[in-house]
Amino acid sequence: MAQKLYVGNLSYNTTEDTLRTLFAEYGEIQSVNLIMDRDTGRPKGFAFVTMSTQAEAENAIVMFNEKNADDRTIKVNIARPREERPHMGRFDSRR
Repeated sequence: MAQKLYVGNLSYNTTEDTLRTLFAEYGEIQSVNLIMDRDTGRPKGFAFVTMSTQAEAENAIVMFNEKNADDRTIKVNIARPREERPHMGRFDSRR
């Protein structure tokens, strides 16, 4: 079963291709999602990497957590489920 990893404290120079190459050494990558700031278009410094199996994900954590990548000490752990956030839509005048 696929397992999503959180990868934090990334250099702003890190790309999805860099992460794909790095993590592919330890298993099959299903997806890489580098989170970008919607206003500036620049990376926010974290990403999600989905590995094909739990064992590959655990191996990647052991190999990369607290290790150096692009001159930064990165954090790698199992991603937590996304929390629901209040919708910040337009003001509804019908209330």
